Amino acid sequence: MRFGGQTRIAFTQDENLHALEVTDLDRQGKNATARFFDGSKPEYPRRMRCIQGSDSHRLTRDPHNPKNLGLGDRVTEVLLSELSFEALYAVFNGDDFACTRPYRAEARPFDYIQAAREEGPNIVQDFHQHYSKRGGFLDAIVADVCAFANTNGGALYIGVPEDPRKPPTGLGNAPTRILNQLRSEIETRITPALAVTVDLQDTLGMKVARIAVPRGAETPYTVDDSKIFLRSEAETTLAVRDEIVAMVKRSLEYEGQAPPAPASSPLAPVSAPSTDLLQPPSIPDTLLPPRTGVEIADIELRRGTRYYTMRDLRNGNLVKNVTLRSARHLWRYAIEENEKNPINPAQVRWLGDVGLWKRRAHGSLTRFDLVQRTGDSLRIYYGVTEEGLHGLWNALVGE
Repeated sequence: MRFGGQTRIAFTQDENLHALEVTDLDRQGKNATARFFDGSKPEYPRRMRCIQGSDSHRLTRDPHNPKNLGLGDRVTEVLLSELSFEALYAVFNGDDFACTRPYRAEARPFDYIQAAREEGPNIVQDFHQHYSKRGGFLDAIVADVCAFANTNGGALYIGVPEDPRKPPTGLGNAPTRILNQLRSEIETRITPALAVTVDLQDTLGMKVARIAVPRGAETPYTVDDSKIFLRSEAETTLAVRDEIVAMVKRSLEYEGQAPPAPASSPLAPVSAPSTDLLQPPSIPDTLLPPRTGVEIADIELRRGTRYYTMRDLRNGNLVKNVTLRSARHLWRYAIEENEKNPINPAQVRWLGDVGLWKRRAHGSLTRFDLVQRTGDSLRIYYGVTEEGLHGLWNALVGE
C-alpha cells in the first residue's frame, strides 16, 4: 500500500477490515508480510488474516517471466465447516487464523505451527513441550493464557518444544483427555470467564494442542483469584500495581464504548477509518523512541533505597516504585546497567542524535541498548528487540 505510516496503521487496524492480500504468504522469516501483521508489532497490535491470490492477468504462467502468474498459480486454502458462503464469512469474521494457509498442490502442506516455532516465542505466541501438573508445567500454561488475555491475545502450542530443530513430542495416546484437562484448568482457574479455543492440530505428523486466546475485554484476568499475569515480549510475568491500574482503566474504557451496530448482511457497507487516526504524529517518526524495550523515566531516593519509574516502550505505560529487588528480568537488567555500567557517550556508536550502546544475543533473540540525544540530556532504551526498530533506529543497527 502506497500510504504514509499513520494512514497504513489506520486502515489495517480498522475493525471492519478482516484480511489483507499479500504476495509472500509462503515466505518465512522476520521480513515476511504475515509476520508483520501477526500481532507482535507494537504499531500493529491487531492481528490480521493474510491471504494470497494469483493476481493474474493471463490464463497460464508466463514461461519467460515466472512472476507473471496464471489463473490458480497462487491460491489460499480455507478450512470450512461446510461448503457455503456463510461458512466462508464465518472464517474471515473469526479469529482462528489456522483456518487459512497458502495452498501447495504437490509439495507438503504449509505447516503454520512449524513456521511459528521458527519465529520463536514473542508477545503473542509461546510453546510448551510438557503439560503435566507435576513440575508446574500446567500452571505455566494457565499463567500464559492469563497473560495473553491481559495483553494482546495470542496462541499457545502444547506438546511442542520451543526449539524448531527438535521434533514435536505430541500429546501421547490420549490427546482428547489432555484437551479436556486444559479446558477444565482454564475454565476453573481463570476469572472472569474467558472464551478460549482448545483444539488438536497436526505438525510434522504429530497431534499437538493449540490454545487460541483472545485479547480480553474484562481485564484484569486472574489465576486462582489472586495472581494477575502480563505478557512482556517473550516472557510471562506477574503484573505490578501500576500495570493492574492500567488494565482496569482499559476495561472501563471498553465498557464505555458504544457497541457496533449489527450489520444487516455480510455485505453491509464499510465505514471509513476515523480521521483522528490518520493525523501525522507531532514529530517525525525517525525521532520517536523505539517501540519495544524499557526506559528508566525517573529515580527517587527514599531512606537509602532507589525507587525507579520504568516506561514500557511498547505501550508507554509508566510503572512506579520499582526497586532492584522487585524488578522483573528486563527491568532488573536496566537498573543494574544504570547502577553498575553507566553509559559513556564516547563509546556510543552515533548516527546523528541516535546511538548504539550495546548489542547482546539471547538465544535466537537479539536485544539492543540504544541512546537518543534530546537537547543536553540522553535517553537510554534498554532491551530493544528488532520488532521495535524503525526509521533511524533501523539504519543505526543495520550499519
